[in-house]
Amino acid sequence: MNDADKFVSKGAAHVSVTAGVRPLTVSFVLLPKFTMLAFSAAIEPLRMANQLTGQVLFRWHVLSDDGLPVACSNGVPVVAEGRWADAQPEGIIFVVSGVEAEGKANAALGDWLRALWRRGRIVGGLCTGAYALAAAGILKGRHFTLHWDNIPAFAELHPDLPPSRQVFCIDDRVMTCAGGVAAADLMLKLIADRHGAPLAQEVMNMCLLTQRRDGQDQQTASLAARLGTRHEKLLQAAAFLEARIEEEFDLDACAAHLALSRRQIERLFAAHLGITPVRYMNDLRLARGRALLAETDMKVTEVAVACGFASASHFSKSFRKKYGLSPYRFSHFGAAA
Repeated sequence: MNDADKFVSKGAAHVSVTAGVRPLTVSFVLLPKFTMLAFSAAIEPLRMANQLTGQVLFRWHVLSDDGLPVACSNGVPVVAEGRWADAQPEGIIFVVSGVEAEGKANAALGDWLRALWRRGRIVGGLCTGAYALAAAGILKGRHFTLHWDNIPAFAELHPDLPPSRQVFCIDDRVMTCAGGVAAADLMLKLIADRHGAPLAQEVMNMCLLTQRRDGQDQQTASLAARLGTRHEKLLQAAAFLEARIEEEFDLDACAAHLALSRRQIERLFAAHLGITPVRYMNDLRLARGRALLAETDMKVTEVAVACGFASASHFSKSFRKKYGLSPYRFSHFGAAA
């Protein structure tokens, strides 16, 4: 099968671009429990670009640890073309990861990625692929991102590598995105840079996307949107508390920071959110704890400390009350037992 038969599908819509451009090869390394949405959102815009132009602008290859199919997080297996260890790919190499990312990228994969990057290749991570780039030792001092739900766990394991919460990042031949449809945003940027905005726009139309997000856009809604209020002082108080999850709860310090009284802050939370500041902070800490238990091998006592609880027993009691089961049962340790 020649390249045109493999990589160019037929379609009615057409966009003219310069003929004879050297194709860009994009290799996807799939790790166990990778996110299918991130993978498909990355590969489909490339296919659409080929279809719209009738040219092989992009080639793609799928690799795995053992060359066998890889089951994504929804259980569906995706066929691989070979082992990444046997490949010397050109172009861009993306590691596609997903849930329970810790430990999925081994030292050998990190060495392979680092060697490719040093030889001038572009390497990247989709969804939680940044774990593999961290193992490769190429994230220090660079802007990078991963899915917001996995950032707390990543930050605990790599305190010297602060992730961005942007949709995608491109920094010194390192390309990362938050996964999901953010992978499409990254590929549309790639298409626009290589072949022009008109083709990227038509790819958007084919994918039924009405807006292409920039790399500077944030992954999630603003704090105002999440809380459903634009009250400036309440937002400042909430942001103050969120930045201090690991510290001892100190509403007086928050009040002094905002030049308000403790009672004024309590009234703001009650009026706009229907809860106390203590409850707000407790919910933040429990959500952080749940993320750490799900995505790391940290012990329950370690998670309790990382989330600002005075003791593991207090954390366990609060966790059970909110989620209906103990953190020990929820964690990997409880599941293994």
